[in-house]
Amino acid sequence: MVVMEAAFDPHWREAWTRRQVDDSLALSSGFMMLIDEDGREPAPESGAAGFILARKVLDEVELLLIGVLPEMRGRGLGRILLNSFTEYSRSVGAAQVFLEMRANNPAESFYRSAGFAPIGRRNDYYRTLDGTHIDAVTFAKIL
Repeated sequence: MVVMEAAFDPHWREAWTRRQVDDSLALSSGFMMLIDEDGREPAPESGAAGFILARKVLDEVELLLIGVLPEMRGRGLGRILLNSFTEYSRSVGAAQVFLEMRANNPAESFYRSAGFAPIGRRNDYYRTLDGTHIDAVTFAKIL
């Protein structure tokens, strides 16, 4: 939750609450990946520098959230997480992976460079703190 709270600007209302995370992980389809500042799985006594929250249903995996501590950005941790996510998804039989993000998210180039392509759009799906509506864009990557 430390990474969650630091990684997402409250204006965009993207961060999840502890309850939402717990509920997602309580389902058999939900899983989380953690990474430390060196790009490895963190030791129990150390904190995480980044995470992925996802769920698998049949032969599809949806990346729900990815976050890296702001002070750890630019070190390739997000790429390590995304690559680990893709490899894990492939290893558990996923044929493709999905994610959804707000249309003006600067991470779009990051996802495109990892092989994700837009496949759909939901008009006015997100709402910022000031009430502005923003479209959601769905991306997919075939494994």
